[in-house]
Amino acid sequence: MGIESVFILLFVIATAVALGAQRLRLPYTAALVLAGLGLGALQLIPAPHLTHDLLFSIFLPALIFEAAFHIDSRDLRHGWVTILLLAIPGVVVSTALVGATLAPLIAHTRVAPGFDWRDALVFGALISATDPVAVVALFRSLGTPRRLTVLLEGESLLNDGTAIVFFTLSLSLLDGKAPEARQLLGEFLFIVGAGAVIGTMVGAAASLMVRHIDDAMVEITLTVIAAYGSFVLAEAVQASGVIACVAAGLICGNVGARTGMSNATRVACSTFWEYATFALNSIIFLLIGFEVRLTTLLHYWLPILGAYLVVSFGRGIVILIGRALAGVSGERFPWRWSFVLTWGGLRGALAMVLALSLPTSYAYRELTIAMTFGVAVVSILVQGLTMPWLLRFLGIAREPASHPP
Repeated sequence: MGIESVFILLFVIATAVALGAQRLRLPYTAALVLAGLGLGALQLIPAPHLTHDLLFSIFLPALIFEAAFHIDSRDLRHGWVTILLLAIPGVVVSTALVGATLAPLIAHTRVAPGFDWRDALVFGALISATDPVAVVALFRSLGTPRRLTVLLEGESLLNDGTAIVFFTLSLSLLDGKAPEARQLLGEFLFIVGAGAVIGTMVGAAASLMVRHIDDAMVEITLTVIAAYGSFVLAEAVQASGVIACVAAGLICGNVGARTGMSNATRVACSTFWEYATFALNSIIFLLIGFEVRLTTLLHYWLPILGAYLVVSFGRGIVILIGRALAGVSGERFPWRWSFVLTWGGLRGALAMVLALSLPTSYAYRELTIAMTFGVAVVSILVQGLTMPWLLRFLGIAREPASHPP
C-alpha cells in the first residue's frame, strides 16, 4: 500500500472516529488514540512512524502557530507571570522531582537495577513539558473560562524549549560532560531569545505585507509561510523553532489579522487554520496509537504505573507552587482551577519523539521509551476521558464537550 493510500485511509478512519466521538460525547483525541491502539495491535495498516523529522517538519509548526494565532494578547497579558512560572521554573522543578523520586522506585521494581538518578533525570526532562498538540486539541471543545484556557495553552506553548534544553543537559550528564551553570544559562537564553526574535521579525514582516494586499488566498498563504518559515529559520541557527512559531503566531494573530485583514479574510484565515489543526491532530493522535505496542506496555506495566504517578504528583506540586508565586504578583486564580491545570497536563507526541531520539547505545532506552509511551497514552486516555466530568463536577464547564475540536 502506497503512502498516499495510507494517508487517505487514515483520514477515512479519523472521520469515522470523529463521528463516533461526537455521538458518544468522547474527547476526540482520546478516541483517536484508542482507535490507533486497536488498529496498531491488529497491524492491518502500514502506518508511517512518528519520527522527529515528521513531527518537527510537518505537524508542530502548524499546530503551534494556530494555537498562538488565536490567543488574544490582552488575555495573555493578564496571565503572563503564571505562564512563565509554569513554563520555565515549573519544568525545572518537575524534572528534579521526577528525577529524585523515580530512581528509587525503578530500583525497587528490580526491572533495571542500574537505573540511577541521572537516568531518571533524562526521563524527567523529556516528560516534563505538557504537549501543546494534546492540550490544544482537547481543550478547544470544552467550555472552560477563557483565562483558564489561555493559562494552559500558553504554558504548553512555551515550556517545550525549556524541556528540550534540560533534556540535552541530562544526556550530557550520562556522558560525564555536564556544562557549567553559566554555559547552560547562556545556551538557554540564546535558544529562547533568538527564537523569539526570529519569530517576531517573521511575524512582523508577514503582518506588514498583509496590510498592502487585498487577496484572501495570498494573505492566508503568508500566514503559512510565517508558521513554517519562522520554525525553519530558528532551527537553522539552533534556536527554538517552537518559540519562534509562537512569536510569529502571536504577531500575525494580534497585529496582522486585526489591522491588515478584512473581516471576510479574517474569518477565512481562521477557518483555514482550524481545519488544518483538525486534520493534523487527526493524523498525529492516530499515529500515537499506532506507535505504541501493547505487549511492550504490559511487560513494563509496573515502572509505567510508577512513572505516571510520579509525573502526576510532580505536576500537582508545580501547579501549587506556581499558584502561590503568581498570587504574590496579583495573578490569582480559583483553587478549582488548580485541579484542572494539574489534570490537564497531558503528555503526548513531543515526549515520545524525544524518547525515540535517545541514542541506541543508551542502556535503558527501551525502558525509557516504554515509560514515555505509557505515561503519554495513560494521560491522554485517563485524563482526557475524565476531563469533561471533572470540569462539570467543579462547576467550571459551561457546556458538555459534545463535538470534536
